[in-house]
Amino acid sequence: MAQPRFWSGQAIGIAALVAGALVWEIGAQFANPAFVAPFSTTAARMWEYAASGTLTDALASSLAIYVSGMAYAIVVGVGLGLLLARARLLRIGLESYIMILYSTPMVALIPFILSMMGFGFAPKVLVVFLFAVFSVLYNTLEGARSLKPELLEVARSFRSSEYAVWRDILVPYTLPFAMTGIRQGIGRGLVGLVSAEFFLSGSGIGLLIIRSGQDFDVPGLYGAIMVITILGVALMAIGRTLENRFAAWRGLS
Repeated sequence: MAQPRFWSGQAIGIAALVAGALVWEIGAQFANPAFVAPFSTTAARMWEYAASGTLTDALASSLAIYVSGMAYAIVVGVGLGLLLARARLLRIGLESYIMILYSTPMVALIPFILSMMGFGFAPKVLVVFLFAVFSVLYNTLEGARSLKPELLEVARSFRSSEYAVWRDILVPYTLPFAMTGIRQGIGRGLVGLVSAEFFLSGSGIGLLIIRSGQDFDVPGLYGAIMVITILGVALMAIGRTLENRFAAWRGLS
């Protein structure tokens, strides 16, 4: 039963996308071409970008920044979240700061980062990192704190070392929560990528959007935005797949 439902769901999703493209195409015929480009024209401009290599170069530049920032966010977020869950005094001292930074609009920090680090690759990676890390950190910390005390008591009764507690109990239990934070961080990191490419120095997909807007190239502008949208949907789908896999694994454990 699961397989037919899966394919029926996929068919409905594809039909909805086709319907949306048709509405976009038809609606654009009645709109001001200075503001709205038809879907067919936008798709043609995306093909031009791909054929000329412009899209490939832009994606490579943007993904290098994004992957670097997300890698740091995952390592720091998961590692620090687990550490704070085990170190009570450290958690009490830093928890308020974590909540403050988690709720702070990171866009407001970009001018400060610019004044401290200038333009270039590193400050953009830092922006992506700041956008993503607190989602990973907060979910990892909350997941580790929800660990059942009985499990730790059993480990102590067998005189397990701290390393054994981390390896056999803390990390496996917390991993699904961390994956939820990583999935959320994927979306926030993508917002950080676009913000960095807009407000620091133009590069990658952000530069395509800036140039298209400056040249009043409406199909190019919509095409660049569509690339960002497709990239975001693909990354979120990967994140959700990984999250579901680890959540199912925890349910079986």
